[in-house]
Amino acid sequence: MNEFRDPISQEHDQDRSAGTSAEIAHESASEALGSYDREAASAAATAQQPTQATTFGHQRRLAITLSFTAVVLVAEVIGAYITGSLALLVDAGHMLTDVAVLSASLVTAILMKKRPTINKTWGWARLEVITAAAGATVLLAVGCYALVEAVIRLAQPGQQEVQDLGLLLGFGLLGLASNIASIVILAAQHNDNMNMRAAFLEVMNDALGSVAVVISAVVMITTGWGGFDAVAGAAIAALIIPRSVKLLLDSLRVLLEETPKGLNLEEVKQHLESVNHVVVVHDLHAGTVASGLPRLTAHVVVDSGLNMQDAGRVLASMQDCLREHFPISIEHTTFQLEPEGYRQHHETALHDESDAQ
Repeated sequence: MNEFRDPISQEHDQDRSAGTSAEIAHESASEALGSYDREAASAAATAQQPTQATTFGHQRRLAITLSFTAVVLVAEVIGAYITGSLALLVDAGHMLTDVAVLSASLVTAILMKKRPTINKTWGWARLEVITAAAGATVLLAVGCYALVEAVIRLAQPGQQEVQDLGLLLGFGLLGLASNIASIVILAAQHNDNMNMRAAFLEVMNDALGSVAVVISAVVMITTGWGGFDAVAGAAIAALIIPRSVKLLLDSLRVLLEETPKGLNLEEVKQHLESVNHVVVVHDLHAGTVASGLPRLTAHVVVDSGLNMQDAGRVLASMQDCLREHFPISIEHTTFQLEPEGYRQHHETALHDESDAQ
């Protein structure tokens, strides 16, 4: 499905290209196809929105997981204060990040149900990427803090002894049980979009943190070495940092409008230029709005004598090309058809207007 420029832009182009028969033919083709294009674009926008059932499923799963996590967070903060455990404190910090990210993810899932408007033509689709980036940033900060604190405690043994190891073990098991329940709840839909993936990643990381807390408590109970708590804290941080960096980089690639992974624009250009009546493709851009929503725009120079039927066939061929010939199927495309010689005429007209002024 493609999109054409709005009627005001088309009228402006017609005014600037008056007198050129090839451009008039091009505009006629655009007008004739405009009605179809608008309907197709509207259908595309509707199809790209998550179904109500899917979005409600996301909301329900996120809400249940958030409830579990919030209860365990309060318990672990109390436990870290009582026991003085770095591992439990880091896991509580991780839980706090979970609560923040899950809350944002839940709000995002609710907002993503809203349909696009004149002011928000993509709806709230991009919010899932911003949520994932914010969660990854906070998680990275927690991981770095844990590493620094672990080094300090190992360098100065005896300064912060862990109290009541049995209580520490109990809090670790409580956190692990909550994490396992949350993993089961989110697993079925965790690959639906970046928002759900970020929430699932948070819970998975926290489960590993809870495992580290349990192991730490068991080792200290059996060996009596209190320094293992700092080692466990550092281990949790080592699990957190790489995953948070990856999620942050993935989010930034979308926000920076980078070409989707697996899509080679040079190959795309070559394929499009092999379509009948296409002379050259320029101003080719590709990006991602949100998970599962890549888009591509291009200016396509076509034969000057192209009629309406040929223009329609060119558009259909380019759309098929982008859907079928590449690892990433791009449904949302915007092609600006330009008759051969249009660009030169347009630049000459602009120079003439500038000289007149």
